[in-house]
Amino acid sequence: MVTVTNIQDLRAIAKRKVPRAIFHYADRGSYDETTLRANKADLAAIPLRQRVMIDVSERSTATTMIGEKVSLPLAIAPTGLTGLFHGDGEIHGCRAAHAAGIPFTLSTMSICSIEDVAGAVNKPFWFQLYVMKDRKFSESLIERAKAAKCSALVLTLDLQIQGQRHMDLKNGLAVPPKLTLANAIDVATKPVWAAKVLMGKRHSFGNLAERVPGADSLTTLSQWIAGQFDPSLSWKDVEWVRSIWPGKLILKGVLDVEDAKIAASTGADAIVVSNHGGRQLDGAVSSISALPKIVDAIGGGKSEIWFDGGVQSGQDVLKAVALGARGCMMGKAFLWSLAAGGQAGVAKGIELIRKELDVSMALTGVKDITQVDKSVLAL
Repeated sequence: MVTVTNIQDLRAIAKRKVPRAIFHYADRGSYDETTLRANKADLAAIPLRQRVMIDVSERSTATTMIGEKVSLPLAIAPTGLTGLFHGDGEIHGCRAAHAAGIPFTLSTMSICSIEDVAGAVNKPFWFQLYVMKDRKFSESLIERAKAAKCSALVLTLDLQIQGQRHMDLKNGLAVPPKLTLANAIDVATKPVWAAKVLMGKRHSFGNLAERVPGADSLTTLSQWIAGQFDPSLSWKDVEWVRSIWPGKLILKGVLDVEDAKIAASTGADAIVVSNHGGRQLDGAVSSISALPKIVDAIGGGKSEIWFDGGVQSGQDVLKAVALGARGCMMGKAFLWSLAAGGQAGVAKGIELIRKELDVSMALTGVKDITQVDKSVLAL
């Protein structure tokens, strides 16, 4: 890790270390990947305002997200199949996040279960929920999150129907992985990855094992999701979740101003401006272009506004905060970091972003992340 200088270095290592199907699951988007590319390009196009001769000898990146103290305005986003990027990947990721002083979110579609992670760490983490057709099963997930003392529930809104991800279909991505001849050859060249994954606690969906018959035996992940996710979801389901979840509630996947207003009216503690990493509606606007409009519409209310969609550097975090985000979430960068080096890789990725944020704050004349506003941008 001593030669790694940015998240793209970790991505390059991850690409070498894990099978192609697993890497593409994190790396690629839906359909023509227009939105995936826009997430990165639109962030890169925002210019920062260089300032000089300002005393920035004392700086702080610390803030809060839904009342929880964080060392920088960043949380690990929920990511499916995390434990296939590195054995027990959810546990490694959670430990690294806690050590760095930022929140970790466990996905419904994780490999390690809620109980696996809770038994391996000594601090609360967040749990992400997909509301499925079987509401009793969804309710059981909430009860398990309560029992694990999760400090927040992240309700994902933008996956009622899955957008087609061409590379997943081409690669035959499945859980457990289905070995075609091409995949078998690919896996054979990744013995270290295979050994770590095989030694992990689980090799299928930990939160679903023994609770959803057949969840680990279908041909592809896409087929399983198509049968379980519910296109009839509505805002009434948010009310239902709110009625049975007593803790902090975060709504993730809002990209439209009207939707943001409705989300804010639910009393959610935070709303995440996100397009699912460019993995759902291809052709949708980038998350960063949607952020200012949503801030203008609902900023200043009870709900904090967070940003998700292409965070790969401290400058990305700084730009999002300048445009009104209280905090950010990172998904792809987390998975690349995990695949590159397990817990140490995630720790390295978080530290790279923290250092980039700190340096960028100094060079824009800012001492405290909580004081950042549009004045740091050269707009």
